[in-house]
Amino acid sequence: MTLASALGRLRAIDPRARVAFASVLVAVIIFGGVVASFGRVPQTALFATPLHPEQLQEIEERLAAWNVPFTPLADNVTVESRRRNELLLRLSLAGVPHAHLTSEDEALSAIGALTPQSVIDEQEVAGREGDIAAALRDVAGVQDARVIVAPAKASEFADERGSAATASVRLRLSPGIRMTRQTVTGIRAFVAAAVPGLAAGHVTILDDRGVALDDAANAAESDAGGLQNALQSALDDAFGEGVTIVRVRSDANRTSTAVFVDTAHAGDLLAVRDLAAATVAFDARRGDALAVQAVDFARPPTARKDVWWLLYGIAVPLLPVIVCVAGALVACRMAAPSIVNAIRSFGERVRVSQARREAPDMPPARVRAMLEEEPPHAAAAVISALPTATAAAVLELYPPHERAAIVKRMHRATSPLIPDPGELLRNA
Repeated sequence: MTLASALGRLRAIDPRARVAFASVLVAVIIFGGVVASFGRVPQTALFATPLHPEQLQEIEERLAAWNVPFTPLADNVTVESRRRNELLLRLSLAGVPHAHLTSEDEALSAIGALTPQSVIDEQEVAGREGDIAAALRDVAGVQDARVIVAPAKASEFADERGSAATASVRLRLSPGIRMTRQTVTGIRAFVAAAVPGLAAGHVTILDDRGVALDDAANAAESDAGGLQNALQSALDDAFGEGVTIVRVRSDANRTSTAVFVDTAHAGDLLAVRDLAAATVAFDARRGDALAVQAVDFARPPTARKDVWWLLYGIAVPLLPVIVCVAGALVACRMAAPSIVNAIRSFGERVRVSQARREAPDMPPARVRAMLEEEPPHAAAAVISALPTATAAAVLELYPPHERAAIVKRMHRATSPLIPDPGELLRNA
């Protein structure tokens, strides 16, 4: 079928049929839009205030690690509205995002040609503090850091004494983390090297409890922490993570070591004891203590995510859409016969009207050919509009049984009080 013939058939349809078809098409489009709008999961911005680039990167990395769907924006992310409060709580517990730290480049970017030197110096110090704190955040075991630098001050008068540069560092450590002596010394040296004129001895480091991390006072504890980390790492490499738990305490004279082994690996107790004794340099004559014991580790039950769980996770968000689409298909299936019959009736009425207008000017043979595919009631409607002689000639061209059916409909007795239902449908 060509485009021209399709357009010709469309023009031949009764105007009321075209209006009805267009109305149905518009209704289907509107219904599809409503279904799509109800099926879409509402989204909302996760944070009420804009985020800085490094904060946005932290949020995106954490949400991706949690397998949470999100849409990144220039200074925020959007998530499902129903999960916003839950995600804010989880991020808060994880300490994400960190507070924005002003870098030295950012602090000096707003300085102009007329800015006083004192303001420039203050901005430079503030930016350097931000750079140092950002670097300390990357140290293993450090969740956050805050740095305050007091620059050196020269004496302005002969009877005054100048002050050397000092720095204070406050570290928020991860749960269960203890800073070793080597780590504290390294942080102190790093901060001193980042500030001109600052000596390592003038750097004070506090932990999240407000306790100073002093090398001498924490030497024994730091050594114990180093031994504990070394032994735990060796056991994890040898037997796998989660198989053993190590605790080490040390004082000036002796070291106490306890190793807990999962009962599933109770047969490895002797090997664990030998490895622990070699790692902590166990010496019984010095008073050291070493205990290795099998313990039944408590493990939370792991939820099994099988195929049904995956199907449930996929089907639940799509359930409203599936219900609406299924309802629409059922409604269309139920209404399809009526719509087809209505379209067929309109088409038949158009053909009959056109034939009744053209038939009186045609010879009988052509009228018969035009009515070849028409049912008896349609042929009767056309032939009854012909002159008597032409109608008789056309009827003679039909086989007897078809002619009888047409004549029956041409002479059907109808009551003026109770019209024939079929005629009512055809004349509607």
